Amino acid sequence: MRVEVLADVDAVALAGARWLAAEARSTVARRGRFTRAVSGGRTPWQMFRSLAREDVPWARVHLFQVDERVASAGDGDRDLTHIRQSLLAGAAPAPVDLHPMPVDDPDLAAASARCARDLERVAGSPPVLDVVHLGLGADGHAPTAPPGEPRARSGMKPGRVVAVAKGHAGRG
Repeated sequence: MRVEVLADVDAVALAGARWLAAEARSTVARRGRFTRAVSGGRTPWQMFRSLAREDVPWARVHLFQVDERVASAGDGDRDLTHIRQSLLAGAAPAPVDLHPMPVDDPDLAAASARCARDLERVAGSPPVLDVVHLGLGADGHAPTAPPGEPRARSGMKPGRVVAVAKGHAGRG
């Protein structure tokens, strides 16, 4: 393992963006596509803005969400809103192939199942992703699992790759 200590948040965001861009380029050159999953919260936003300015083969990138809040489209609590604002707004001319979690569907269990099938269609069965970027909240929680959060049953069998959680109270 290589540990790198950087001067500040800006340096960390830029180093992360450069590393991801290099991984995307080399993976696309080797396999023709790059699959990446991203968590929500505030920590990735600055890195996303830096990544949007890097040389990335966007047309060959598949971006999946790790988690999402159940809220209406464009809501400031939606991670998708911030992914679009901080990463996708600068990713032209070739947009990334975004696979958002369909949390605005009235049948969340069915939406979870569709999301799982989409992930398997792109990343195989079982799904294998090139990079999974997980945030870590100030209280130590990882994607959509802050301490004491109520969970909703997804109606899916154990071992499935997608589940639904309601009642997220914080931002990581």
